[in-house]
Amino acid sequence: MTSRCEATNLPVCQISGSINNMIAPIINKKRWYTLSYCERMGHIGSEIARARVFEDRKDLEYRNRSLERALGLIDITIEGLSIDERRLELYYLRKLVADRYTNASIYNVSLKDLDDCFLDFALVARKDK
Repeated sequence: MTSRCEATNLPVCQISGSINNMIAPIINKKRWYTLSYCERMGHIGSEIARARVFEDRKDLEYRNRSLERALGLIDITIEGLSIDERRLELYYLRKLVADRYTNASIYNVSLKDLDDCFLDFALVARKDK
């Protein structure tokens, strides 16, 4: 039986645990949580942008590595949130990124679409500095 997300009641992506284990030693969670929400989203967007570049170059290995890092950062961000509304947004974002990672194309969202969304976060985070 497939485990299901409590918030969305959708099947949980099976790659979550391995990705979180890979990203956890790299990121300083304490520092991550000091960043604003926009800064965190900007960093996640940077990984999406890298994945897009590698996808354009037809380098699927590096595209997947970038998407794995993005998924790990999303997971760490979800862990540290107390606001349920943003948590649900991040669960949905995670589904979209995992969809691209697995090439399932369930949601018909491209990396360009995701990259365009994240640009606003990067601009706001930069403006606030």
